[in-house]
Amino acid sequence: METMDIFSDPLLTRHSLEAVKELAGKFKEETGRMPVFMEVCGSHTMAFAKTGIKTGLKDCVKLIAGPGCPVCVTDQKSIDAMIQLSEGTGRILCTFGDMMRVPGSKFTLMKAKTAGKDIRVVYSPLDSVKIAEENPDKEIIFLGIGFETTIPILALAIREAELKKLKNYSMWMTTKLVEPVLRALLDSGDVKLDGFLLPGHVSVVLGKQNYSYLSEEYNISGVITGFEPVQLLSGIYKLLQLLLENKTDILNDYTYLVKDHGNPAAQRLMEKYFEPFDEIWRGMSAIPKSGLVLKEKYAQFDAKKKFTVSTGEPRKTKCRCGEIIRGLITPEECVLFGKSCSPSNPIGPCMVSAEGTCAAHYQYMREE
Repeated sequence: METMDIFSDPLLTRHSLEAVKELAGKFKEETGRMPVFMEVCGSHTMAFAKTGIKTGLKDCVKLIAGPGCPVCVTDQKSIDAMIQLSEGTGRILCTFGDMMRVPGSKFTLMKAKTAGKDIRVVYSPLDSVKIAEENPDKEIIFLGIGFETTIPILALAIREAELKKLKNYSMWMTTKLVEPVLRALLDSGDVKLDGFLLPGHVSVVLGKQNYSYLSEEYNISGVITGFEPVQLLSGIYKLLQLLLENKTDILNDYTYLVKDHGNPAAQRLMEKYFEPFDEIWRGMSAIPKSGLVLKEKYAQFDAKKKFTVSTGEPRKTKCRCGEIIRGLITPEECVLFGKSCSPSNPIGPCMVSAEGTCAAHYQYMREE
């Protein structure tokens, strides 16, 4: 707690902010433009908005929110399929809270629950395994959404279901991996970046060395950082230092949690139960091997093989979440933002999720 207090100290935050502004000013003098960095993690996006750092640096550093919100990057057809799962009889659908209010083409999980469907918010996938034990006459389906932070816990849930020999438990996998989407963004050339603020939580699992392809293949730097104000500013400061020194590197600024090789035990769990899959991303179509599915050995726990879902074409709206998560536009550039789309009436997932860029801008960055 003492460490966290230091990283959120107001005086140190102000000094750090001024130091970043000074370096950013030097960069602008040399290049005639602002540096452009992308924060990959949705929690970073929310932290930048909530602490006022993004607003404080708006004339010095351009910070772009990336595809780091797992609910936001899930394509609409997958959202519709997961909501439709609730329609079957004799089922209990288990999910994380963010999914409840994500708009489907016809309704939300919250509306399905209000209509009498058995949908339960759980804090861990392991809770859904317990529910399966307690309800042997029902089919329990867990909606497996998440990045590498969550995927090892999904593997633990499958392991528990396997050990308990549960026949009524399955998981609807819609997971995403960080490396393939970063490669896709860089390969597209749609957004010109000077560096990445790399995700703290995902990096605990993956480790620093996982990002070597950024510097070695794409000649772009990255800094792994935490979520408190001083940590966020330190990450930006170190990216600016690398730019001014004309160096490319991957730095770990979150050393007390992130190690070079990550968490080998978590990595082994992922490798045991899952294999790569060409996952579809919102606004980006299918990215090769950018998601994970259960291996054939564990097919009895694969809800996509266990249940038939037919969704049809998703409802079309003017929501621009797909462009927002790719860093092409800001939420304010969407015609729905703050008008027909708000936290009380979300049109797209970026306004629903606690890690959504639109939610962050609406709560902390709107100009009244």
